[in-house]
Amino acid sequence: MITGYEPILQNVTKHIPLSDAEQLFFCSLLQERQYHKKEYLLREGSVCNQLAFIVSGCVKSYLPDRKGNEHILTIAIADWWVADYQSLVFDTPSELFIEAVEPTTVLLLTKEKREMLFSRIPRFEQYFRILTERAFAVSQQRITDILSLPAVERYEQFLRRYHRIAGAFSQQQIASFIGVTPAFFSRMLKSKRHS
Repeated sequence: MITGYEPILQNVTKHIPLSDAEQLFFCSLLQERQYHKKEYLLREGSVCNQLAFIVSGCVKSYLPDRKGNEHILTIAIADWWVADYQSLVFDTPSELFIEAVEPTTVLLLTKEKREMLFSRIPRFEQYFRILTERAFAVSQQRITDILSLPAVERYEQFLRRYHRIAGAFSQQQIASFIGVTPAFFSRMLKSKRHS
């Protein structure tokens, strides 16, 4: 494997085989970028024209409401891809912010270079189809959980899934992610401590 690209190549080769030449071509299309905590990968109103593979760190995507409250849609950690897919697919201004929660290193793949990749190595369409299906399934499960599970169970799932980075999120951000108000979340934590 190509030095410095092991995480992304391991991710890809779990799903599709790549020759050494294909690995080199794929890696030549990627651009490494580092973000500081609270730095934006994407701002509301910008058109998303790239996907970001998280090498290290963590990002969140969120939708601000009219009162300035953020509603977290996605938390992406190492070995995950992140983008505003609606903006990416339809070439429309994003309604989301994507922000680094902690210092984060990503590998960026522009929409244009992804098309070059599909043209040169068609198997990558299969790879991105698999990722899209999995992302859709995770999103659907999250909606199902919000509609059917008590808040305390959603919080426990959050802690299990994001145990390494849970401390990087404020109580308000966790409340947003699990779909409750900060006041309810605070009462829930007090009740949980006393039980």
